[in-house]
Amino acid sequence: MNKYIGVVLLFAMTSCGNSAQDTAKVTDSTKVAPTTTTKVVNLEDPEVQAIYAGYIELKDALVNANDKGAREAAKELSAKLAAYKGCENTALIANKIISAKDLKEQRKEFTTLSADVIAMFKHAAINEGTIYVQHCPMANNGDGGEWLSSNKEIRNPYYGDEMMECGAVIEEIK
Repeated sequence: MNKYIGVVLLFAMTSCGNSAQDTAKVTDSTKVAPTTTTKVVNLEDPEVQAIYAGYIELKDALVNANDKGAREAAKELSAKLAAYKGCENTALIANKIISAKDLKEQRKEFTTLSADVIAMFKHAAINEGTIYVQHCPMANNGDGGEWLSSNKEIRNPYYGDEMMECGAVIEEIK
C-alpha cells in the first residue's frame, strides 16, 4: 500500500453553486484518531459552511464504520443541499446513502456525492483554513475515490480502520 500516490482526477460533473454571506465555523473531528489536531475551516457563506459541516459529519461516520451515523448525517446533509439553490441533484445522491442497505453501498454512493461537493468547494470563498482533497486509489474496487477533510492526515472513509491511512492529499483548497 503506497501512502502517497499522486493521482488527480478531473471532475466532469456539474456541482452546486455558492454565494457569499456571513461566517460560521466547523471542525473536522475524527474519533478514530484522537491525536489528530482539529483544524478550523471558516467559509464565507453560512449555508455552504453548513453543507461542509454536514459532509464532514458524514465522512467521519464512514471513517468510523458507523452506518447508522452515516444515514443520520446523510439525512441532515440532504436537507441542507436541497435547500441550497443548484444542489438539488446532489441532495438526491445523499438520499441514496440514507436508503443504502449496508456500509459498503453507503461508501459507494459517497464517491459520487464527494465528486459533486468537491467541485462545489473548489469555488467556495474560504476565510480561514484549508480544505484537503484526498484520494484513495484502492476504493471502489480499484477505481479510486476522493473525499474532503479539514486535516491533512489521511483518515480513509472508504475503508475505515481496515486501511485507515490509505490515500494521499491530491489538492489543497485555500
